[in-house]
Amino acid sequence: MSFIRVGPDCDFSFQNLPYGVFSTPDSPKHRIGVAIGDQILDLSVIRSLFDGPIMSRNQEVFAQSTLNAFMDLGFEAWREARRTLQMLLSTNESKLRDDVSLRSRAFVHQSAAIMHLPADIGDYTDFYSSRDHATNVGVMFRGKDNALMPNWLRLPVGYHGRASSVVVSGTPIRRPRGQMRPDQTKPPIFGPSKQLDIELEMAFFIGAGNRLGEPIPISRAHEHIFGLVLMNDWSARDIQAWEYVPLGPFLGKNFGTTISPWVVPMEALLPFAEPNPVQLRPCWSNFFSLMFLLLQDPEPLPYLQHQDPYTFNIQLSVALKGQEMAEAVTICNSNFKNLYWTMKQQLAHHTVNGCNVRAGDLLASGTISGPNPESFGSMLELSWRGSKNIHLTGGQTRTFLNDGDEVIITGFCQGDGFRVGFGSCRGTILPACSSD
Repeated sequence: MSFIRVGPDCDFSFQNLPYGVFSTPDSPKHRIGVAIGDQILDLSVIRSLFDGPIMSRNQEVFAQSTLNAFMDLGFEAWREARRTLQMLLSTNESKLRDDVSLRSRAFVHQSAAIMHLPADIGDYTDFYSSRDHATNVGVMFRGKDNALMPNWLRLPVGYHGRASSVVVSGTPIRRPRGQMRPDQTKPPIFGPSKQLDIELEMAFFIGAGNRLGEPIPISRAHEHIFGLVLMNDWSARDIQAWEYVPLGPFLGKNFGTTISPWVVPMEALLPFAEPNPVQLRPCWSNFFSLMFLLLQDPEPLPYLQHQDPYTFNIQLSVALKGQEMAEAVTICNSNFKNLYWTMKQQLAHHTVNGCNVRAGDLLASGTISGPNPESFGSMLELSWRGSKNIHLTGGQTRTFLNDGDEVIITGFCQGDGFRVGFGSCRGTILPACSSD
């Protein structure tokens, strides 16, 4: 337990200790902090207390304005730093607890802080790893018999996004303009998107990277995964539908992606690990069982196989608040464990061709939908391509987002009397730019 008071429903428990970057109005310099309860522990103030064999030689990483340098130190450094933090914040350690002067300088109330992107994001990749989401979208656009493309059960499908438009929670998102073809019998038109959507996602930050030409083996992929954040990968469905053939998402996606400010380290999530999705049924010797097996999920190729649990029980929710609404209404409840491909598989596949990843790179899950309509992670699915209304309050409905709508994504793991949570990932839709 910590000497900092933390309520049982607080996201930022002693078992969590997520990293973020913050500033305050009276001190605009960006600093690295750790959230606990309603406080932020400023690591730039206490960096000299990290006296372990690795961190004692690298204390200056906590004087930086982003987490990149700390991320780049690697797996053992992160573990050592976490042990030091847990020791310093524990009820049994007096070094920080009883030093009134140090505590006054080291702790900042979260309500007084301005949060920033936790890292300088060099590259951003978005995967497509929820089977339920991929199936739903496939049924809408290609029919039930061709819902999943032939490669989907063989590899983690993904595309490279735009890192420059990744923003921290609370940043408004402007409705994009682009080409659309709402009437397939007529030429395309240009204007503001009329099908602006959300995507409930999570994303992980790369810690230490790899050299160009040297893949990261799946057995060591976890050593390169620093931590997780919530994500909303905003999507303009009408722009996307017209542009995506043959090269995939472009203007329908790259106008804005929102992430939560606190990075929950993987070590805090390990107690909530669950068995990975079954990607192969048992093999039997007789002919009929073999034919049955061929109709089931294929076995991943060896470079994508791992047995250690790396799927996590993270409860996720999406709420929507319109301008005329007094309170937000939950429109989706899903779970991170609904993903088919794990983070280890995503990273191993991303680098198997020799692609190099670097500290601060961001790799996203894709929309996290579950098997039931209330767990669908996009409005495209919730409204089934605009064919039915999503009911809010006061008679209000949506099929896609209106200007002024605020979307709030939250997520947490529930422990015995404590939570390991992510805070919130929120953004409000601004009107499109006026015509030239």
